[in-house]
Amino acid sequence: MATAAPAAPTPADDKLDFRKIFPVFLVVLIDLLGLTIIIPLLPLYAASFQADPAAIGILGATYPVMQFIGAPILGRLSDRYGRKPILIISQIGTLLGFLILGVANTLVLLFVSRALDGLSGANISTAQAIISDSTSEKTRTQGLGLLGAAFGLGFIIGPVIAFIALSLSGNDFHAPAFVAAGFSLISILLTAFILPETHPPERRGTAQNRAGQGFGAMFRALSLPGIGILLVLIFAQQVAFGGMEQIISLFTLSKLGMNASSNSALFVYIGVIVVMVQGYFIGRWSRAFGDRRLIFIGLALLTVGLLIIALVPAQPVPGYSREALTAELSTRVQPGETPVTQDIAVALPSDESTGWVGIAVLLAAMVPAAIGGGILHPALNSQITKRVSPSERGGILGISAAFLSAANAVAPVIGGTIFQWQGPSAPFFLWAAIMGVLFLVALRLVKAEAG
Repeated sequence: MATAAPAAPTPADDKLDFRKIFPVFLVVLIDLLGLTIIIPLLPLYAASFQADPAAIGILGATYPVMQFIGAPILGRLSDRYGRKPILIISQIGTLLGFLILGVANTLVLLFVSRALDGLSGANISTAQAIISDSTSEKTRTQGLGLLGAAFGLGFIIGPVIAFIALSLSGNDFHAPAFVAAGFSLISILLTAFILPETHPPERRGTAQNRAGQGFGAMFRALSLPGIGILLVLIFAQQVAFGGMEQIISLFTLSKLGMNASSNSALFVYIGVIVVMVQGYFIGRWSRAFGDRRLIFIGLALLTVGLLIIALVPAQPVPGYSREALTAELSTRVQPGETPVTQDIAVALPSDESTGWVGIAVLLAAMVPAAIGGGILHPALNSQITKRVSPSERGGILGISAAFLSAANAVAPVIGGTIFQWQGPSAPFFLWAAIMGVLFLVALRLVKAEAG
């Protein structure tokens, strides 16, 4: 890959032009609302078809595995044919996936729905390429951070919409799927009518010496000077931070006796922190410290946050009742279905001693963990895009998204297995150790981009 020659900075390059970014921010937010409406419901949806926990775990991994395959291909196609048409194709696949989910009457159709959505899931990598096309090197981290803010807002608003849809439909799991499809249709219309094409024909690469696609391109990207280590960090931080998000509900259930409502509030708390970081602070921090230092800060904060989570004392929250929580878990299914939690071996804490210390330590730990996780993704992707030419940004961001999807696929498997074998704190100790080692490695290997 050729290294992009940096343009001479101008005063306008120092400030993000939000008018250019707002259309893609809005499209991504609406698109993510569909996804975040569905994610919290998938385990129960699968359970209503008598799926066991292993099948539910595989269902959760289906989307990122298929996205791992599809994102680099569609990212490369966006370099060749433009961002807008590829984004629309991707969104149509998502719409069809939600519609299949809405009419599903077998577990097989749930898998088909998630596989189709994942395979066409270049939404985020293409949106990242649009942001890169529309920003300067000085404002790119802030622009990419706004996509992270859209994620945070989606994970705050989506579960609320799902709760309303279930309440109005009498706990019918099909209703949220059709609501998600509606949001997906809106995102297609917004893309078609308000999103400009940011990659004109004269900038589209057709040569054979591009990054390529598939597994070969991913391995070749790992060998690229200055880029390989960034891709390793993209993968590792998502295994740790994404893994935390995947199993934190099991952790709080086992150590603090927190039910579904309490865990929903915890995710809103995390989402608010991420939105603040990626929607506001990261632009200031990027200008003040630079992307390279932000990467170091993010790794250090994530390490500290994960370590403190691992040390959270096993003390149930005030008002906890083991008998009441057991009854709640055993009835969290559709009427007439067999309770699924009887097949899931998660030890609940005793209700002999409750208090605020455990939840207070957890909430404190989430601050550095969420800030670190919120910093790392946009800072790493910004560094990556600064090391390639404009015609290659879509492809390299597609490869970055593939590493992210791979991490999302393996994180719950690793976390769940260690959780079961070694206890609820063990995965967080492991992830904190990995992040700590990579912090030291990054200090040596992540160099400033050529100026």
